[in-house]
Amino acid sequence: MKLKSRCMLAIFFILIFLTSSGFTVVGHRGDPTKYPEETIQSNNSAFDSGADYVELDLHLSKDGVLVVSHDDDLFRVTHTHAIVSQNTFQTLSQLQYDNGEHIISLDQLFTYYKNKPNTKFVLETKIDHSIDPSYELEDKIAQTVKKYHMEKRIMIHSFSNASLFHFRKLLPDAYLIQIVGSLKRINFSILPQVNAVNVSSDIIQEHPFLIHWLHRLHRQVYVWAEMDESPTLWHWLINKNVDGVVTNFPATGFKYKLAKSGTKKYPINRKGIYFGKTKAPIMMNPYVRIKQNRYVHPGQTVNVMYGVRADDKLYYQIAEKTFISAEFVNLDLTRKDIAPYEYKQILAKPNQKATIYELPENSAKTKRILPQNKLFKIENFNGTPQNMWLYTKLGWIKAKDILFYGFFTKEDFQDYNSLPKISRYNNLVLLNYPNLPAYKTMNYFEILKNTHEIIK
Repeated sequence: MKLKSRCMLAIFFILIFLTSSGFTVVGHRGDPTKYPEETIQSNNSAFDSGADYVELDLHLSKDGVLVVSHDDDLFRVTHTHAIVSQNTFQTLSQLQYDNGEHIISLDQLFTYYKNKPNTKFVLETKIDHSIDPSYELEDKIAQTVKKYHMEKRIMIHSFSNASLFHFRKLLPDAYLIQIVGSLKRINFSILPQVNAVNVSSDIIQEHPFLIHWLHRLHRQVYVWAEMDESPTLWHWLINKNVDGVVTNFPATGFKYKLAKSGTKKYPINRKGIYFGKTKAPIMMNPYVRIKQNRYVHPGQTVNVMYGVRADDKLYYQIAEKTFISAEFVNLDLTRKDIAPYEYKQILAKPNQKATIYELPENSAKTKRILPQNKLFKIENFNGTPQNMWLYTKLGWIKAKDILFYGFFTKEDFQDYNSLPKISRYNNLVLLNYPNLPAYKTMNYFEILKNTHEIIK
């Protein structure tokens, strides 16, 4: 019987490995560079950007409710010092993120997504069993997963081996992942209990043999790293045949997934708005980009059917044989989000470098810098309220890297003050310099520091 049981277990792990193979993109706490982490808005953005899974963290409240949060102290995300384990969920649920959403429970999360079968989650247990010997957290996670029939839509990962051992008993068929920051933690005690190992990018680069070794043992290899503006690391990971990434930049992860799989087209089915000041040309396809005598006009709303990656650029299909560059269509910004900034200009911050990008994405960074002491018109917008990109005649620039020039009257602030907190940039120049070019011979910092009227 023991031999039969072991054979069945081995077959089970091999089937899991085979059916789960491929490059998996996991949005770390959703899409945290665009929206507040672990909110529904952030999760939806990750899924819309191509993430296969969203990673979330779980703590227990004082009254035993599973709370979705990375930190036990919620100050970083809600600006209120509240310890999850020391407060009831009723109290915690009153706290808000910058986008207006409230702290939620795992029950609320599953209720929202239960009828969205393509949404899947990696759940992390935030617990140290050397301090807390109970398994209430794991028990309640298992109960909730079963209650909402999410068994096939979740993976569980943890730094705690004790937590993973317990889950193997509670959910025998669950896909379990050990998180490791040191090679010493990978041993033959834990490996039979898990399906994969989630390794830091530093370790995997220092010990690349680990990928082959774990694959030989029929265990998948995930890598966690922020991987923002490091195409070198991404290409290295793809070429080394890792099975997935846990990243703060799911859109970038999906981009490399497409490069790995050869897939070019994926569904979006969302409304978008073109905010440009001049009309944008339409093409019949993104592969042979012959422009037609057709255009998308400023302010026009389009129905984005598909996204297509071609030659490392993203295009949107908006109708039959009708494509437009994705850099000029906004899926996450509204007219209200850009209204206070739309007719303003921008300046480089004194003594600071503002990088110019070819496209509104981190991997399109150039070596060019926005010139000092010169005004540039904002010609288009992209990104999200929290992570807005501005288009000038020189290229794309991050809104957080510049100064907005033109907030000189009470009327200028009416739209600005009506924005939600997440959309309010505070890098504003408040004093008008109508003859700005005349100051070119002067250090612009000297001009600005005398006004004391820049909100930094």
